[in-house]
Amino acid sequence: MYAQVIVDIAHSQVDRIFEYSCPDGLNAGSRVKVPFGGRVIEGFVISVSDRCSIDPAKVKPIAGVFDEVPALVPECLSLVERISERFRTPKAAALRLFVPSEMRLGKVSEAYKTFVIPKNTDYAFPKSAKKQAEAAAYLKEHGECELTPLCEKFGRSAVNALRDKGVAEFERREVSRVPFSDEEGKEQPKQLTPAQEAAITNIESSSKRVQLIHGVTGSGKTEIYLNLIADRIKAGKTAIFLVPEISLTPQMLSQLRARFKGAAAILHSGLSAGERFDEWRRLRSGEAKIAIGARSAVFAPLQNIGVIIIDEEHDGSYVSESAPRYNTADIALWRAEYNDCKLVLGSATPSVESYLKALDGEYNLIKLPERINKKPLPEIIIADMRKEVKRGNNSAFSYALREELSKTLSDGNQAIIFLNRRGYSHTVICRDCGYVCKCGNCDVSLAYHSEENCLKCHYCGARYKMPTSCPECGGRRLHYGGTGTQKVVSDLKTLFPAARIIRMDNDTVSGKDGHYKILNAFKRREADILVGTQMIAKGHDFPSVTLVGILDADMSLHFSDYRSGERTFQLITQVAGRSGRAGQKGKVVLQTYSPENIILRYAVAYDYEGFFGNEAQIRKATRFPPYSLVCRVMVTSEDEKKALEALKSVYFSIEELRTLEPDSFIFMNRMHSPIKRIQGKYRYQVLMRLDDGRLLGKIYDIAAKNTSSSVLCYVEENPANLS
Repeated sequence: MYAQVIVDIAHSQVDRIFEYSCPDGLNAGSRVKVPFGGRVIEGFVISVSDRCSIDPAKVKPIAGVFDEVPALVPECLSLVERISERFRTPKAAALRLFVPSEMRLGKVSEAYKTFVIPKNTDYAFPKSAKKQAEAAAYLKEHGECELTPLCEKFGRSAVNALRDKGVAEFERREVSRVPFSDEEGKEQPKQLTPAQEAAITNIESSSKRVQLIHGVTGSGKTEIYLNLIADRIKAGKTAIFLVPEISLTPQMLSQLRARFKGAAAILHSGLSAGERFDEWRRLRSGEAKIAIGARSAVFAPLQNIGVIIIDEEHDGSYVSESAPRYNTADIALWRAEYNDCKLVLGSATPSVESYLKALDGEYNLIKLPERINKKPLPEIIIADMRKEVKRGNNSAFSYALREELSKTLSDGNQAIIFLNRRGYSHTVICRDCGYVCKCGNCDVSLAYHSEENCLKCHYCGARYKMPTSCPECGGRRLHYGGTGTQKVVSDLKTLFPAARIIRMDNDTVSGKDGHYKILNAFKRREADILVGTQMIAKGHDFPSVTLVGILDADMSLHFSDYRSGERTFQLITQVAGRSGRAGQKGKVVLQTYSPENIILRYAVAYDYEGFFGNEAQIRKATRFPPYSLVCRVMVTSEDEKKALEALKSVYFSIEELRTLEPDSFIFMNRMHSPIKRIQGKYRYQVLMRLDDGRLLGKIYDIAAKNTSSSVLCYVEENPANLS
């Protein structure tokens, strides 16, 4: 027998099938060790045949097999072909999406523990064996125990003596490393409202593959998801449930475990290597039937999928910014087609692209315009910060927000303060010469972090000592410009000394359970005010939160991105939705320097239809997505000269393409990226708007042709981040 193998080297020069002789019984999808270029490396078996395309005498044998059960199911192998072809990426890079990275590199394996099992605890110990007698009595009372804690309690020699005397026996067992094992959840299925029942009936009866649930915050979308999953599990099928933020996964996992016990497994990059490996194996073996996680969970090793759910489908985190640069919804649709199941998208603020497809009849649209408790959406109060400045208020908080915060705290309720900028201040500027502290690796200013008294780059993570004087002119009048979450907390403590305040941003969430600890503390009422960035904006349900303050609400309006208005509307709506989700009426104070802006007006009125109509009209007139496709070829290199040479080559190659297909191009230009340098690499781009995706394959080929050992060229389609 012969195995057709893709070696685990993501390079175009070896992106082809290599043949090896293999033992009978080896299946496609298996991970194997193969001799390659004088060393033994990992490979993936794509297929097995009794024939060989080359001289059998030249074929080397497989050196070993990693797993008893093939790592990749047939569907995954089919997806690998599709991903590789669609994004012009080596098959090895596509294959890596389907297995945990530590598993590929052999850095993780099964976990075992030794247990002590009582056998003859009535054994008569001599008086000199006091510890042995105590250990035996403990075993008699508690039953079998883990070896390590038992040894810590009574001593290794005493426990070993129990085994030697036949009082107990040792047994080594494989154990599963369960993430968030203390978050089991206790809630039971809720009684569905008529609107929820109608939504489920609508989804089940629809002939369309993709279902879009447009439901306001608090409208009960999660309960619909759980009921859809329950129906599929009863039918013997499996399910994938995707959420945009790692911080949302423990909360959703808790609900899934409450409903489905051990059938739910979590997959995301925040887990330890061992936990991710064990959860992946539970899904692959069929022990777990529901995969819950962020973007990467779309590649869960499940078979016979009955439903795929993407919550907060509009979120930009569903677009991968590393190769292969896929959109999660595209992969989910491919899997839905393969398994002949429904793909359910849900959001209070659907993306313009998705909503247009729903209105055009490509998706089935389900609307949930009311909260399940019939409570009104929170009132949004606009605080005009221009007037605040004129009144002499130069702080980050308007008088309206201070007043509402004071009332919320005195009533014993909780508040959330949202600011999408971490650190203490956004920039450090010299007031004498205008010098701005910048990162040496990136073309961005450094943010000051007061807790560590240092400057940080939020792009490459570099840290710098805070200067005491200007490095340029020696002046000592250094000014902290802009407000970050650290400063907000500091100012709140001054305003409300008795209030308990916690902060949630990338600086405070460390480790796999960093998000979970902060959110759980707030849910348990251990804090009165939660200050945070985008990670607190969506999905969370805190019954005692009756006030949300949005600082710098119009900050994202001024980005040079055609989606800036859409993102601002989505963010305001999502953050506002955290308020008043239980019995009491919620309020939102939205601080802005542009109160007359049409996007903010739509957001204040919760008028998604009005926003969509306005936005779609602008996009259609200017021919931006979804009425075109934005394509960017990014050229990066540590050598600026080589980057520019590659840019010219890419540009002129695409220019030739435009000459042949002029009607396909709406716009094309070459330029440096808005942030010219990140992590020491210069960044240039060819930016295009195309009529459709017919030429994408040729553009991918042009980028690949200009990639070398010193220059990377890659293609982005409708990139989530144009900076």
